[in-house]
Amino acid sequence: MDLFSNLALGFATALSLQNLALCFVGCMVGTLIGVLPGVGPIATIAILLPITFGLDPTGALIMLAGIYYGAQYGGSTTAILVNIPGEATSVVTVLDGHQMARQGRAGAALGMAAIGSFIAGCVATVVIAALGAPLTKLALLFGPAEYFSLMVMGLVFAVVLARGSIVKAIAMILAGLLLSTVGTDLETGQERMTLGIQDLSDGIDFAVLAMGLFGFAEILRNLESPEARDVVKGSIGRLLPTAAEFRQSFWPIVRGTGLGALLGILPGNGAVLGPFASYTLEKKIAKDPRRFGRGAIEGVAGPESANNAGAQTAFIPLLTLGIPPNAVMALMVGAMTIHGIIPGPQVMEKNPTLFWGMVASMWIGNLMLLVINLPLIGLWVRLLKVPYRLMFPAILIFCCIGIYSINNNPTDVMATAVFGLVGYVLFKLGFEPAPLLLGFVLGKLMEEKLRQALILSRGSFSTFIERPVSGTLLAVAVVMLVLALLPSIRKGRDEVFTE
Repeated sequence: MDLFSNLALGFATALSLQNLALCFVGCMVGTLIGVLPGVGPIATIAILLPITFGLDPTGALIMLAGIYYGAQYGGSTTAILVNIPGEATSVVTVLDGHQMARQGRAGAALGMAAIGSFIAGCVATVVIAALGAPLTKLALLFGPAEYFSLMVMGLVFAVVLARGSIVKAIAMILAGLLLSTVGTDLETGQERMTLGIQDLSDGIDFAVLAMGLFGFAEILRNLESPEARDVVKGSIGRLLPTAAEFRQSFWPIVRGTGLGALLGILPGNGAVLGPFASYTLEKKIAKDPRRFGRGAIEGVAGPESANNAGAQTAFIPLLTLGIPPNAVMALMVGAMTIHGIIPGPQVMEKNPTLFWGMVASMWIGNLMLLVINLPLIGLWVRLLKVPYRLMFPAILIFCCIGIYSINNNPTDVMATAVFGLVGYVLFKLGFEPAPLLLGFVLGKLMEEKLRQALILSRGSFSTFIERPVSGTLLAVAVVMLVLALLPSIRKGRDEVFTE
C-alpha cells in the first residue's frame, strides 16, 4: 500500500501545471538535441543548468530528466533518417534502421523505435518505483566506510566501461578527484591548490567545468568535422508497423527492456552497453542472422528498448545511493547540490515529493514523447537539413550568457573557455572527459566519507576491510580492475568499443 500512496503523491506533484509544462519542455528539448547530431544531452544539460536556478528543485530535475531520456528518442530519428546516431546509445540503431529507411520503410522503423522506447520506459519506471524504497532502506544502513567503498567501486566501473585506454580513463578519474580538492579545506580553513588565485578559493564551479568540457569542447569538435548528412529523400511511409512487424518485434522489445534496465543500474555508464548487448543477443538467437544489417526490424526494436530502459534505471543509483552512474547523472547531482539537496538515501525520507514526483513524471514524459515524436517527423527532417555552422554561434552565446548569470562574474566565462580548450585537447589525445566529471562530482563526498571513517576508526585504514559490506565492495572493485587489465580481456574490450 505504501507504494501506491507514494505514487499517488508523485502523480499529484507531477500533474501540477508547472511541472507538466517543465516535463513537456524537457521532452521537447531532449528530442530536439537528440535529433541534431553533435549536441547531446550532456552538453545541453550543462548549458541549461543556470536556467534551473530560478525553478523549484522538483520542477528543475523533472525538466533535466526529460532532456536526458527525451534525447534517446530523438537520437533514433537521426540514426534512421540520416545514418548518423544523434546519441551514443543510438549507434546500433543505424545498422538496420537506416537500411529500412532506404528501402522505403522509414516510417515503420521510426514507429517501432518510438513504441519500443515507450514500452521500455514505462517498464523501467515501474522498476524504479519498486526498487526505490528497498534500496533506500539498505543505503540508510551504510556508514562512511561503506559509502567510500561504494564510490570507489563506482569509479572503477567507470574506468572499465569507459571507451579507449584503461590507463587514460584512470588518469581522467584522478584528474577529476584532484580538481575537486581545489579551494578552501572546510576542516582546516587552508587553501589548497589555488595557485594564489582568489577566484579559486571557493573551488572550481561545477557548471563552469561541465559547460567547458562538454559545451564549448563539443562546439569545437563539431566545427572541426565536415558535415555529411545522408538525409533520406524518399517517402517516410506509414508510421504504424504491420501486424507481422509487431510480432517480430515483441520479444526483442521484452529482451531489450530487461537487458537495458539491468545494465542501466551499473555504475560507469552501463546504459550505453544495453543497445549493443541487445543487438548482439537478437543476432545470435535469430533464425536467419544474415537479415541483420539489411533492414531487420528486430535490430531497431531491441536496441531502442534497451537504450530507453537504461536511461531510466540510471536514476536508481542516483536517487537511492547518491552515486551517479554516468556523466549525465553527475550533472544531475550538480543540479541537486545547487538546489541544496544532498543526493542519497535521505532524498526519499526528506524530499518524498521530489523523489516520487520525478518517478511519476517519467511515465508522463514517456507518453508525451510518444505523442511528440510520431506526428512531428516532418519537422525533425527539416531541422536535420540546417547546417551546424548556422547553429553554433547561437549555442555559444547562450552558453556565455548562462555561465555569466550564475555569479555575474566574467572570470567564469573565461574559465569555461579554458576548460573548453582543455576538453578539446583531451578529445584529440584520446582521453574521455566523462570519467573526469564523475571523479570531480564524487571527489568532495569521497574525501568527506574517508575522513569520517578514519575518525570513527581512530585513524585505522583497516576499517575499510574489516567491515563486511565495505570489504566486499572493495574486493569487487579490485577484481574488476584486475580483470580489465588482463591482456586477453583488454584486447576483447578494445575490439568491442572499436566496433
